[in-house]
Amino acid sequence: MIFNLGGRIKNKSMKKIVYKISIVVFVLSMFSCEGFLDRNPLDKLSNETFWSTDAEVQMALGGCYRRLRDNGYFGIERIMMDALTDNAQYKWGGDLVSISRGVTETSTGGIIDDMWGGAYAGISTCNNFLENVDKASDVVQPEDMQNYMGQVHFLRAFFYFELVQYFGDVILYKENPKTVEDAKIAQSPEAEVLEFIHMDLDSAINMLPDDRYEDGYAVKGSAQALKARVLLYEENWSEVASLTKEIIDDGTYSISSSDYRLLFIYRQYRNKEIMFSTKYLNPDDYSDIDAMLILWGAMAPRQELVDEYECIDGLSIDESPLYDPDSAYKHRDPRLGMTLMVPGEKWYNPDGSQHTPDPSISGYYQKKYVDSTRLPISTSTLSDQDFIHLRFADVLLMYAEAQNEDAGVDQSVYDAVNQVRTRVGMPDLPAGLSQSEMRDAIRHERRIELALEGLRYFDLKRWHIAHEVMPAVHDLGNIQIVFEDPKHYHWPYQMTELEVNPKLVPNPNY
Repeated sequence: MIFNLGGRIKNKSMKKIVYKISIVVFVLSMFSCEGFLDRNPLDKLSNETFWSTDAEVQMALGGCYRRLRDNGYFGIERIMMDALTDNAQYKWGGDLVSISRGVTETSTGGIIDDMWGGAYAGISTCNNFLENVDKASDVVQPEDMQNYMGQVHFLRAFFYFELVQYFGDVILYKENPKTVEDAKIAQSPEAEVLEFIHMDLDSAINMLPDDRYEDGYAVKGSAQALKARVLLYEENWSEVASLTKEIIDDGTYSISSSDYRLLFIYRQYRNKEIMFSTKYLNPDDYSDIDAMLILWGAMAPRQELVDEYECIDGLSIDESPLYDPDSAYKHRDPRLGMTLMVPGEKWYNPDGSQHTPDPSISGYYQKKYVDSTRLPISTSTLSDQDFIHLRFADVLLMYAEAQNEDAGVDQSVYDAVNQVRTRVGMPDLPAGLSQSEMRDAIRHERRIELALEGLRYFDLKRWHIAHEVMPAVHDLGNIQIVFEDPKHYHWPYQMTELEVNPKLVPNPNY
């Protein structure tokens, strides 16, 4: 391939052609009629003339991946989803704080609009690719064609699974509607959408190369890990255990031996733990995540998260003799200091001056995904940390959870969880845990290992405990968090969608 997600061109002689074609694809991707077709990427005439070279196919493939960066919540801003949980609070009010307080209605907009519109933009771009790529069958090698199509099946499954997790029943476009009227269809049952997701992922698994994930392009392991996550959502424990064991036994992926914190800022290329990510690269594709987190303090980790970190003896702060309230951050799970910047911690700029971020509303700052080598951080700092969607540590924890639920506690469950813990120097789990105790241990480990990666919101919902956990939390304005069962387990379709599509039936309770 000559094009990849971060904008790196392996064949430099093609660079000018690549950028010209990418502009063409971008312009065509924005072609629209009205309403629903705002999300359809290419008009018929352009499709008939575009698919004439392998380079053009790669540009269209790049357009599918581009959707991951077009919407921040499919990229680095995904971490903000932890602000809807007991892990963190968003600093600046708005839709995230409103949703956390239970103000989730058909007029909420913001992130709800972004997730719906962004996912369908991605789906439409993928549909367009799959509907037209055969026009290039004479100019693309068969093995490359299979690879390209496998990647797009993976991406379409990714976007549909995002929709299901937020909305439940959603509109299922297996191909792009030809007219505005064709687009006006009712939502499909969640089970039917999940079945389609599995079909896409099975296609991807069969089509994609069995290589290690390296530079932005989905591979077989990416599709396997996403399928495992979907099966976990469905509580299909035996299939999750079987699939994740296959990934583990294959040996292609492993826990990164490097510093846990470095996993999220650099050395991400060819890292054996990363299985899929949204790619960024300066100067063409960048974010402002460093400024958001450690200059403005946009994400304020909660005390509830801090208190969840064990001491280095493996005991909670309520049980460990090592815990001293006057030195609360000493002798703690090393991931605490790798994930959060705690009170009293100081960072220094290259000139020796102290880095002084805006005040945190909780006293803590998110350190995970912050690259301190970029100091001094300012509003002009261009960040290009890749956002990791799937990594091997999560696969190990998925295996442990599924095996424990399906067959109960065995040595393989201990081995999977302990691989995650020992990477940072934490002791093994105590022997003799019951199934219920192991369930609690695994849930704790997921919260700590995956903290501030945007996954806890979905874990709390799939465990069906969000309505128990969240109302026990008050935000930093001393307002109780609201999460009603069953209402808030799904988001409402927005009025803008309901008005243009009379066949879309509002989600219950909205």
